[in-house]
Amino acid sequence: MPGPLSGLKVIEMVGIGPCPFAAMMLADMGADVIRIDRKPDPNAPNPYPILGTKFDVMARGRRSLALDLKDPRARQLLLDLVAKADVLVEGFRPGVMERLGLGPDSCLDRNPRLVYGRVTGWGQSGPLSQAAGHDLNYVALSGMLHAMGRADGPPAPPLNLVGDFGGGAMMLAFGVVCAVLEAKNSGKGQVVDAAMTDGAALLGAMMYGLRAFGSWKGEREANLLDGGAPFYDCYACADGKFISIGAIEPQFYAQLLALAGVEDPQFGKQWRQADWPELKRKFAALFATRSRAEWSALLEGTDVCFAPVLDMAEAPRHPHNAARGTFVERDGVTQPAPAPRFSRTEPEIGARPSSPGQDGAAVLADWGWSAASVEALRRAGVV
Repeated sequence: MPGPLSGLKVIEMVGIGPCPFAAMMLADMGADVIRIDRKPDPNAPNPYPILGTKFDVMARGRRSLALDLKDPRARQLLLDLVAKADVLVEGFRPGVMERLGLGPDSCLDRNPRLVYGRVTGWGQSGPLSQAAGHDLNYVALSGMLHAMGRADGPPAPPLNLVGDFGGGAMMLAFGVVCAVLEAKNSGKGQVVDAAMTDGAALLGAMMYGLRAFGSWKGEREANLLDGGAPFYDCYACADGKFISIGAIEPQFYAQLLALAGVEDPQFGKQWRQADWPELKRKFAALFATRSRAEWSALLEGTDVCFAPVLDMAEAPRHPHNAARGTFVERDGVTQPAPAPRFSRTEPEIGARPSSPGQDGAAVLADWGWSAASVEALRRAGVV
């Protein structure tokens, strides 16, 4: 069976960060996603050499049509594609698409059922909406960055997982699918405004609830889930590698102590926060007595809530990931498989990443253009 989004037609305005990740998610689920790339300039250096290569994992499963959107004929062609699409997604600064004549009003005028998905850092409105920024800045404004890291140092950058991909791309993909479902009932499209500040804040919903309840402190490394608790943290082993421990529930914590051979009575005071700093030091000394492999042999697969901290070379080879097919290899590139799983309409990775403009003729033919029309556009330099 094809993926659950089979039949959905999506136009992706190619950019960097969250928009291509969201488009990858939609393509993984079976949507026909057409990337609108900029026409390559042979005289301009490529600032992102990975783009258009097999290593550009976030570009997988889509075809590319390259247009010079400064050309009014190319803009008209894009509007003609919009008329046939279900979704358009873009990740430019607010106002960029409008200045091209391709903003929501123009596109919805051509296709009233269109879902117009927009992802930015600060959102389409607000005093910061026109300012530059990156993932770290957006997570900082959400209140979540302040909670990450060790107490004796600055907040720790969480890669770009929280802003770009969790708070931005996934919220955009979710919002787009919600709007598509609504359009099936109403017959009307709409704009989805996915701001990474909003999304990162939403990811912190539980922490904001705990803070309001009075059980989340403002200091880092002082709470249950931020490394403050000795039974929920990462520890160094004898070989310099790391393990993760998440033995929150008393029965899991008790099993950890039993398997590790801990007899010190102070460890029995799991929830006495005054003892946490000393217990962390004792746990650190304990876990430093064996290698990561030895701790894995002892604790993995039990109810201790344990996992070795694997690097990106090790993770695909772990038996659990291998058994589930969590990672796949395409053209020699190991990459995460589509997620989540479905019992019937199983998603799969489509074509390898395309170079800009590689699929222009095929895209237009599949979307209803005649061979003569495609050839005329090619001769005119539009595609």
